[in-house]
Amino acid sequence: MLSEKKAEFHSDPLLTVAMPVFNAGQYLRLAVLSILRQTFEDWELLIIDDGSTDNALQELTDIEDPRIQIIRDGLNKGLAARLNEAIDLARGTYFARMDQDDVSYPERFSRQIELLQGDPRLDVVSVGAITISDNNEVTGLLVCPVTHEKICARPWQGFCFPHPAWMGTIGWFRKHRYATPGPYFCEDQELLLRTYSASRFGAVDEVLFAYRVRGRNNWRRVARTRWTFFKIQFYHFIGLRKFHYASLAMLVLAVLIARDFTRMVRQLLEFPHHSMERTDLSISPKWHEVLNATLNGP
Repeated sequence: MLSEKKAEFHSDPLLTVAMPVFNAGQYLRLAVLSILRQTFEDWELLIIDDGSTDNALQELTDIEDPRIQIIRDGLNKGLAARLNEAIDLARGTYFARMDQDDVSYPERFSRQIELLQGDPRLDVVSVGAITISDNNEVTGLLVCPVTHEKICARPWQGFCFPHPAWMGTIGWFRKHRYATPGPYFCEDQELLLRTYSASRFGAVDEVLFAYRVRGRNNWRRVARTRWTFFKIQFYHFIGLRKFHYASLAMLVLAVLIARDFTRMVRQLLEFPHHSMERTDLSISPKWHEVLNATLNGP
Protein backbone atom coordinates (compact mmCIF):
# COMPACT_ATOMS: atom_id res chain seq x y z
CA MET A 1 0.00 0.00 0.00
CA LEU A 2 1.23 3.54 -0.76
CA SER A 3 2.74 5.32 2.20
CA GLU A 4 1.32 8.64 3.37
CA LYS A 5 4.50 9.41 5.28
CA LYS A 6 7.92 10.31 3.99
CA ALA A 7 9.81 7.13 3.21
CA GLU A 8 13.44 6.56 4.14
CA PHE A 9 15.75 6.78 1.13
CA HIS A 10 19.46 6.14 0.98
CA SER A 11 20.01 8.85 -1.62
CA ASP A 12 18.07 11.68 -3.20
CA PRO A 13 16.43 11.01 -6.58
CA LEU A 14 17.48 12.96 -9.65
CA LEU A 15 13.86 13.90 -10.40
CA THR A 16 10.85 14.93 -8.30
CA VAL A 17 7.44 14.61 -9.98
CA ALA A 18 4.58 16.69 -8.57
CA MET A 19 0.99 15.53 -9.03
CA PRO A 20 -1.59 17.66 -7.19
CA VAL A 21 -4.91 15.80 -7.07
CA PHE A 22 -8.47 17.05 -6.68
CA ASN A 23 -11.34 14.63 -7.45
CA ALA A 24 -9.33 12.89 -10.17
CA GLY A 25 -11.94 10.15 -10.58
CA GLN A 26 -11.29 7.26 -12.92
CA TYR A 27 -8.28 8.86 -14.59
CA LEU A 28 -5.86 8.95 -11.66
CA ARG A 29 -4.73 5.34 -11.86
CA LEU A 30 -3.73 5.62 -15.52
CA ALA A 31 -1.78 8.83 -14.82
CA VAL A 32 0.15 7.16 -11.99
CA LEU A 33 0.79 4.00 -14.00
CA SER A 34 2.29 6.12 -16.77
CA ILE A 35 4.90 7.34 -14.29
CA LEU A 36 5.63 3.81 -13.12
CA ARG A 37 6.19 2.75 -16.76
CA GLN A 38 8.89 5.38 -17.39
CA THR A 39 12.15 4.10 -18.86
CA PHE A 40 13.93 6.57 -16.54
CA GLU A 41 13.57 5.25 -12.99
CA ASP A 42 15.42 7.64 -10.64
CA TRP A 43 12.40 9.66 -9.51
CA GLU A 44 10.05 10.33 -6.60
CA LEU A 45 6.37 11.05 -7.11
CA LEU A 46 4.58 13.40 -4.72
CA ILE A 47 0.82 12.93 -4.96
CA ILE A 48 -0.63 15.87 -3.03
CA ASP A 49 -4.35 15.57 -2.35
CA ASP A 50 -6.11 18.94 -2.34
CA GLY A 51 -9.14 18.00 -0.27
CA SER A 52 -10.66 15.44 -2.66
CA THR A 53 -14.04 13.93 -1.87
CA ASP A 54 -14.27 11.23 -4.56
CA ASN A 55 -12.05 8.50 -3.02
CA ALA A 56 -10.03 8.22 -6.23
CA LEU A 57 -6.88 7.55 -4.19
CA GLN A 58 -8.39 4.21 -3.19
CA GLU A 59 -7.70 3.05 -6.75
CA LEU A 60 -3.97 3.16 -5.93
CA THR A 61 -3.96 1.00 -2.81
CA ASP A 62 -2.56 -2.03 -4.63
CA ILE A 63 0.45 -0.13 -6.00
CA GLU A 64 3.52 -0.75 -3.89
CA ASP A 65 6.44 1.52 -4.74
CA PRO A 66 8.60 3.36 -2.19
CA ARG A 67 9.20 6.18 -4.68
CA ILE A 68 5.56 7.28 -4.36
CA GLN A 69 4.24 9.37 -1.49
CA ILE A 70 0.69 10.48 -0.86
CA ILE A 71 0.39 13.71 1.11
CA ARG A 72 -2.95 14.96 2.38
CA ASP A 73 -4.17 17.31 5.07
CA GLY A 74 -7.89 17.48 4.21
CA LEU A 75 -7.68 21.09 3.01
CA ASN A 76 -8.46 22.63 -0.35
CA LYS A 77 -5.71 25.17 -1.10
CA GLY A 78 -5.72 25.26 -4.90
CA LEU A 79 -3.33 24.08 -7.58
CA ALA A 80 -0.74 26.84 -7.29
CA ALA A 81 -0.37 26.41 -3.52
CA ARG A 82 -0.01 22.63 -3.89
CA LEU A 83 2.64 23.01 -6.59
CA ASN A 84 4.61 25.34 -4.33
CA GLU A 85 4.25 22.76 -1.56
CA ALA A 86 5.72 20.10 -3.85
CA ILE A 87 8.55 22.47 -4.81
CA ASP A 88 9.41 22.88 -1.12
CA LEU A 89 9.31 19.12 -0.50
CA ALA A 90 11.24 18.12 -3.62
CA ARG A 91 14.54 16.31 -3.17
CA GLY A 92 15.38 16.02 -6.86
CA THR A 93 17.74 18.10 -8.96
CA TYR A 94 14.96 18.35 -11.52
CA PHE A 95 11.26 19.01 -10.98
CA ALA A 96 8.45 17.79 -13.26
CA ARG A 97 4.73 18.54 -13.54
CA MET A 98 2.16 15.79 -14.00
CA ASP A 99 -1.59 16.32 -14.01
CA GLN A 100 -4.01 13.86 -12.46
CA ASP A 101 -5.77 12.85 -15.68
CA ASP A 102 -3.00 12.96 -18.31
CA VAL A 103 -0.62 10.27 -19.56
CA SER A 104 3.16 10.43 -19.96
CA TYR A 105 4.70 8.30 -22.69
CA PRO A 106 7.40 5.91 -21.33
CA GLU A 107 10.30 7.92 -22.80
CA ARG A 108 9.11 11.32 -21.58
CA PHE A 109 11.41 11.67 -18.56
CA SER A 110 14.51 10.27 -20.23
CA ARG A 111 14.16 12.58 -23.25
CA GLN A 112 13.61 15.67 -21.12
CA ILE A 113 16.53 14.91 -18.82
CA GLU A 114 18.76 14.34 -21.86
CA LEU A 115 17.74 17.77 -23.17
CA LEU A 116 18.30 19.52 -19.83
CA GLN A 117 21.66 17.87 -19.23
CA GLY A 118 22.73 18.49 -22.81
CA ASP A 119 22.17 22.24 -22.53
CA PRO A 120 22.82 23.66 -19.03
CA ARG A 121 21.38 27.00 -20.14
CA LEU A 122 17.86 25.53 -20.20
CA ASP A 123 15.60 26.17 -17.21
CA VAL A 124 12.36 24.42 -18.22
CA VAL A 125 11.50 22.06 -21.07
CA SER A 126 8.30 20.48 -22.35
CA VAL A 127 7.39 17.92 -25.03
CA GLY A 128 5.04 17.52 -27.96
CA ALA A 129 1.56 16.32 -27.00
CA ILE A 130 -1.67 14.90 -28.33
CA THR A 131 -5.07 15.64 -26.85
CA ILE A 132 -7.31 12.76 -25.78
CA SER A 133 -10.98 12.45 -24.89
CA ASP A 134 -12.72 11.01 -21.84
CA ASN A 135 -12.58 7.56 -23.45
CA ASN A 136 -8.88 7.80 -24.43
CA GLU A 137 -9.38 8.54 -28.11
CA VAL A 138 -7.03 10.95 -29.87
CA THR A 139 -8.75 14.28 -30.61
CA GLY A 140 -5.90 16.61 -31.55
CA LEU A 141 -2.22 17.38 -31.84
CA LEU A 142 -0.46 20.22 -30.03
CA VAL A 143 2.19 21.42 -32.46
CA CYS A 144 4.44 23.75 -30.50
CA PRO A 145 7.87 25.30 -31.10
CA VAL A 146 10.96 23.78 -29.50
CA THR A 147 13.35 26.73 -29.15
CA HIS A 148 13.21 29.52 -26.58
CA GLU A 149 13.13 32.20 -29.26
CA LYS A 150 10.09 30.68 -30.97
CA ILE A 151 8.28 29.78 -27.73
CA CYS A 152 8.59 33.37 -26.54
CA ALA A 153 8.33 35.14 -29.89
CA ARG A 154 4.85 36.59 -29.23
CA PRO A 155 4.28 37.00 -25.49
CA TRP A 156 1.12 39.02 -26.19
CA GLN A 157 -0.38 35.80 -27.58
CA GLY A 158 0.65 33.67 -24.61
CA PHE A 159 3.06 30.77 -24.75
CA CYS A 160 2.55 27.50 -26.62
CA PHE A 161 4.38 25.39 -24.05
CA PRO A 162 2.32 22.44 -22.72
CA HIS A 163 2.38 22.99 -18.95
CA PRO A 164 1.38 19.51 -17.66
CA ALA A 165 4.56 18.15 -19.27
CA TRP A 166 7.03 20.66 -17.85
CA MET A 167 10.36 19.60 -16.40
CA GLY A 168 13.02 21.99 -15.16
CA THR A 169 15.69 22.61 -12.59
CA ILE A 170 14.42 22.74 -9.02
CA GLY A 171 16.46 25.90 -8.53
CA TRP A 172 14.41 27.71 -11.18
CA PHE A 173 11.10 26.65 -9.65
CA ARG A 174 12.24 27.67 -6.15
CA LYS A 175 13.42 31.03 -7.38
CA HIS A 176 10.23 31.93 -9.22
CA ARG A 177 7.46 29.80 -7.67
CA TYR A 178 3.77 29.99 -8.56
CA ALA A 179 1.74 33.08 -7.73
CA THR A 180 -0.70 32.52 -4.89
CA PRO A 181 -3.58 32.71 -4.85
CA GLY A 182 -3.27 31.27 -8.33
CA PRO A 183 -4.90 33.32 -11.12
CA TYR A 184 -8.00 31.62 -12.49
CA PHE A 185 -6.87 28.62 -14.60
CA CYS A 186 -3.78 30.42 -15.91
CA GLU A 187 -1.13 30.02 -13.21
CA ASP A 188 1.34 28.50 -15.67
CA GLN A 189 0.93 31.23 -18.29
CA GLU A 190 1.38 33.84 -15.57
CA LEU A 191 4.62 32.17 -14.48
CA LEU A 192 5.94 32.08 -18.06
CA LEU A 193 5.03 35.72 -18.67
CA ARG A 194 6.73 36.79 -15.46
CA THR A 195 9.95 34.87 -16.15
CA TYR A 196 10.48 34.42 -19.90
CA SER A 197 12.82 37.39 -20.36
CA ALA A 198 15.22 36.08 -17.69
CA SER A 199 14.87 32.35 -18.40
CA ARG A 200 15.46 29.86 -21.17
CA PHE A 201 12.84 27.35 -22.33
CA GLY A 202 12.94 24.48 -24.80
CA ALA A 203 11.04 21.37 -25.84
CA VAL A 204 11.65 17.85 -27.07
CA ASP A 205 10.63 17.68 -30.71
CA GLU A 206 8.59 14.51 -30.23
CA VAL A 207 5.08 13.59 -29.05
CA LEU A 208 5.60 12.17 -25.56
CA PHE A 209 2.47 13.22 -23.70
CA ALA A 210 -1.31 12.83 -23.83
CA TYR A 211 -3.28 15.81 -22.54
CA ARG A 212 -6.86 15.01 -21.59
CA VAL A 213 -9.61 17.40 -22.66
CA ARG A 214 -12.77 16.40 -20.81
CA GLY A 215 -16.26 16.61 -22.27
CA ARG A 216 -17.78 19.72 -23.78
CA ASN A 217 -16.20 23.13 -23.32
CA ASN A 218 -17.27 25.16 -20.31
CA TRP A 219 -17.55 28.47 -22.14
CA ARG A 220 -18.05 30.50 -18.99
CA ARG A 221 -14.76 29.17 -17.65
CA VAL A 222 -13.01 29.72 -20.97
CA ALA A 223 -14.15 33.35 -21.07
CA ARG A 224 -13.11 34.01 -17.48
CA THR A 225 -9.70 32.43 -18.09
CA ARG A 226 -9.16 34.53 -21.21
CA TRP A 227 -10.08 37.73 -19.35
CA THR A 228 -7.93 36.87 -16.33
CA PHE A 229 -4.83 36.27 -18.42
CA PHE A 230 -5.44 39.39 -20.50
CA LYS A 231 -5.48 41.51 -17.35
CA ILE A 232 -2.21 39.90 -16.22
CA GLN A 233 -0.66 40.60 -19.62
CA PHE A 234 -1.98 44.15 -19.81
CA TYR A 235 -0.61 45.26 -16.45
CA HIS A 236 2.66 43.41 -17.01
CA PHE A 237 3.30 45.14 -20.33
CA ILE A 238 2.13 48.53 -19.09
CA GLY A 239 4.52 48.20 -16.15
CA LEU A 240 7.36 47.59 -18.61
CA ARG A 241 6.12 50.48 -20.80
CA LYS A 242 5.61 48.05 -23.68
CA PHE A 243 2.40 49.73 -24.75
CA HIS A 244 2.38 48.09 -28.19
CA TYR A 245 2.48 44.65 -26.52
CA ALA A 246 -0.51 45.63 -24.37
CA SER A 247 -2.39 46.73 -27.50
CA LEU A 248 -1.54 43.47 -29.27
CA ALA A 249 -2.74 41.48 -26.25
CA MET A 250 -6.06 43.32 -26.47
CA LEU A 251 -6.34 42.48 -30.17
CA VAL A 252 -5.57 38.81 -29.48
CA LEU A 253 -8.28 38.75 -26.80
CA ALA A 254 -10.84 40.06 -29.30
CA VAL A 255 -9.86 37.43 -31.87
CA LEU A 256 -10.03 34.62 -29.31
CA ILE A 257 -13.45 35.75 -28.07
CA ALA A 258 -14.75 35.77 -31.64
CA ARG A 259 -13.32 32.29 -32.26
CA ASP A 260 -14.75 30.97 -29.00
CA PHE A 261 -18.17 32.37 -29.86
CA THR A 262 -18.10 30.59 -33.23
CA ARG A 263 -17.13 27.32 -31.59
CA MET A 264 -19.80 27.73 -28.92
CA VAL A 265 -22.47 28.18 -31.58
CA ARG A 266 -21.22 25.11 -33.42
CA GLN A 267 -21.33 23.12 -30.19
CA LEU A 268 -24.84 24.30 -29.33
CA LEU A 269 -26.02 23.36 -32.81
CA GLU A 270 -24.10 20.08 -32.50
CA PHE A 271 -22.10 20.63 -35.67
CA PRO A 272 -19.10 18.28 -35.84
CA HIS A 273 -15.71 19.82 -35.18
CA HIS A 274 -12.45 18.02 -35.85
CA SER A 275 -9.21 19.42 -34.39
CA MET A 276 -6.97 17.09 -36.42
CA GLU A 277 -6.21 17.02 -40.09
CA ARG A 278 -6.45 13.64 -41.75
CA THR A 279 -2.64 13.48 -42.06
CA ASP A 280 -2.37 13.66 -38.26
CA LEU A 281 -4.19 10.36 -37.76
CA SER A 282 -0.85 8.55 -37.99
CA ILE A 283 -0.24 9.44 -34.34
CA SER A 284 -3.14 7.28 -33.15
CA PRO A 285 -1.45 3.84 -33.42
CA LYS A 286 1.51 5.02 -31.32
CA TRP A 287 -0.89 6.37 -28.67
CA HIS A 288 -2.85 3.13 -28.44
CA GLU A 289 0.43 1.21 -28.17
CA VAL A 290 1.43 3.44 -25.24
CA LEU A 291 -2.02 3.13 -23.66
CA ASN A 292 -1.99 -0.67 -23.80
CA ALA A 293 1.54 -0.88 -22.45
CA THR A 294 0.70 1.50 -19.60
CA LEU A 295 -2.41 -0.41 -18.58
CA ASN A 296 -1.01 -3.91 -19.03
CA GLY A 297 2.74 -3.57 -18.49
CA PRO A 298 4.66 -5.23 -15.63
